Amino acid sequence: MHLHILGVCGTFMGGLALIARSAGHKVTGCDAGVYPPMSTQLAEQGIDLIEGWDPAQMALKPDLYVIGNVITRGNPLMEAILNANVPYVSGPQWLGDHVLPGQHVLAVAGTHGKTTTSSLLAWILECAGLRPNFLIGGVAPDLQVSARYSADARHFVIEADEYDTAFFDKRSKFVHYRSRTAVLNNLEYDHADIFPDLAAIETQFHHLVRTLPTQGRIVAPVHDEALERVLQRGCWSELVRFGPDGAWTAGEPADDGAFAISRDGKELGTVRWTLTGEHNRRNALAALAAAEHAGVSAAEGIAALSRFGGIKRRMELRGTARGVKVYDDFAHHPTAIATTLAGLRRQIGSARILAVLEPRSNTMKLGTMAARLPESLADADLAFIYGERVGKHALGWNPAGVLAPLGGKADSYGDLDDLVAAVTRAAKEGDHVVVMSNGGFGGVHQKLLDALASKV
Repeated sequence: MHLHILGVCGTFMGGLALIARSAGHKVTGCDAGVYPPMSTQLAEQGIDLIEGWDPAQMALKPDLYVIGNVITRGNPLMEAILNANVPYVSGPQWLGDHVLPGQHVLAVAGTHGKTTTSSLLAWILECAGLRPNFLIGGVAPDLQVSARYSADARHFVIEADEYDTAFFDKRSKFVHYRSRTAVLNNLEYDHADIFPDLAAIETQFHHLVRTLPTQGRIVAPVHDEALERVLQRGCWSELVRFGPDGAWTAGEPADDGAFAISRDGKELGTVRWTLTGEHNRRNALAALAAAEHAGVSAAEGIAALSRFGGIKRRMELRGTARGVKVYDDFAHHPTAIATTLAGLRRQIGSARILAVLEPRSNTMKLGTMAARLPESLADADLAFIYGERVGKHALGWNPAGVLAPLGGKADSYGDLDDLVAAVTRAAKEGDHVVVMSNGGFGGVHQKLLDALASKV
């Protein structure tokens, strides 16, 4: 079958393209405004990519068009598909109907930590010899790609997003996945462009819980009020808790970051890795509890975690110039921003942190959580906020007003070159520059490294 994928450079749809090709299908795709790592990964895997939405792509005559949720009514190619009355389907539904049946699906959901926890879980299963299939919203160097599929593998790890499926299917993606093990990492308000409030998101998580079999397992934290409300609406599967007062707990980290893992009060081993922060220790607990449901022992899981090398765009060190380290991080929600900066602060002590933020997600552009930005940037010594003034990614709020509580610690910029120049002027040897965005950010990481290297 020939599949033509619209929105193929999105993390989910790009991963789906790799899986479809591995399943024996011919795959082509199109997108606009593409950027690494997904565009690079598709090219490396031999997926033909067409730039833009020209209706002339109808001449490809695929058997099926697979539609990503970036596509809206008015898209020229989509309108041509509708007018031609040819078959089309959403990406999540195609995956659920054609790939996931018969698989033990381990789905990782939550507002934060989905990519990291999915990668940890897939790595644990890989080290245990289960050779899992997976579709993850990021690239872990250990796993090499964001998606993999082999028909003879029986486990499938998937990052389970609550965002809606497509313009014609407003259910959350994760209801299509036929989950047997579900990690509910955390839950707070996000995606203000499609959900009016937290209660609406809780309803979608309730729908996910309703899809699990009685022989399934739900892995959830203790003391998460939103998830407690979800579970009180009904839970038909085994429930395993992690975190303080839960079945799975993590000890306090040593100076080198190592921490003990315990289950039901019994210490099982020590994780020794390079990841930082309490959030990553909790991600580790969730991954271990989920892997146990797939038959992996705690000892195997702990040994695997100690060999985990991290994930691209999750505090990824992009380079050092004149003694200044520049990191790339996917954080864009205020909670994630605060967690990222707090983790680095604990690691580097009193060294200066320069936070460079692009509030690019739909929730942040709308300004729904703008008031929380000053608090989320508390661990930064200086903050530089980039917001386009016009166009698709323009901010719907005034950064100067929002950042006023930070005084001279923060400033905003509408021109990328001006921002790079300001960060370069401020940076000193020994500083740590953390670039945070869920987009390509105009290649600002390399621009900063180049500017710092040539600084007089």
